Amino acid sequence: MIASPAPSVMPRRLVAVVVTYNRLDKLKVTLARLLDSPAEELAQVVVVNNASTDGTADWLATQDNQRLDIRTSATNSGGAGGFESGMRHAMETHRPDWLVVMDDDGRPEPGALAAFHALPEGKWDAVAAAVYFPSGEICEMNRPSRNPFWHLPEFLRTLMGGGRSGFHIEPRHYQGDALQIDVTSFVGFFISADVVRRIGYPDPSLFIYGDDGIYTLGLSKSGERIGFEPGVRFEHDLTSFQGQGSVVQNGKLTPLWKIYYYHRNLLLLYRLAAGVLFWPAMLVILPKWRLKARHYGADQKIFLRLLRRAIWDGLLRRPGLSHAEVLRRSK
Repeated sequence: MIASPAPSVMPRRLVAVVVTYNRLDKLKVTLARLLDSPAEELAQVVVVNNASTDGTADWLATQDNQRLDIRTSATNSGGAGGFESGMRHAMETHRPDWLVVMDDDGRPEPGALAAFHALPEGKWDAVAAAVYFPSGEICEMNRPSRNPFWHLPEFLRTLMGGGRSGFHIEPRHYQGDALQIDVTSFVGFFISADVVRRIGYPDPSLFIYGDDGIYTLGLSKSGERIGFEPGVRFEHDLTSFQGQGSVVQNGKLTPLWKIYYYHRNLLLLYRLAAGVLFWPAMLVILPKWRLKARHYGADQKIFLRLLRRAIWDGLLRRPGLSHAEVLRRSK
């Protein structure tokens, strides 16, 4: 008797969403890396150009790869707005089974997408990659975490002075087995299209800071399972971070307009994480924030003006100021 051939396994239809703003050199490397993957591993790449002014639009206009879908925004909507619009467009246009999202300076290591496809179907609702610097060191800002208010061991470690290490996964986990987490970043974040249909999209009003943490923590709170998979490796090239992103020097965050988003969005994240313990936590956190003013020298008035409004909007859980108004108040 001749055995029937085993049924072929249909690969997941994976669509990438890349958000870019004024980092054309990084974007070129990221798109080349993504398009090196065969279409069976990566069906489409949606690029959201957030009103870049460095020639990004002109360069993208010269690209004719059929797997590239370029979306150019008339205004800079921040990372949150870019991911929301890109994910929404990908869902509505490209019929994905899964999405994978990243900034323009984040990209899969060779073999990462194949490793994702090798994961058993149904194991996770979303997957967080292990993110490294190009040098091979763990990228601290992309280290996933477990909410200490939901897990007693993490709560005790944090309470006993563990700081970030109290609730973030440990370096040893990058060499171990997969584990379930609660919060992760939008660099190498894979999410099932079914989950997106259930929980929706990132909040575009957040602009920057914490949009990924708020989205993924909300996903976990709704009962979805996020798995940290150390075999799915991404690279985060932060060499241009100081040129295009935030700089913290001597306790001072610059450019100053980011003070508003940083503190407002942290309040939204803390409330989601802490639940009934949110208000007691504020008794500790808010005085510490007020003390930051001493780092701002001649800009103290600007810091306090932005901080007060950030606290007001964060506590009331409202979108708050437009970006144009944030810029105006930071001068």
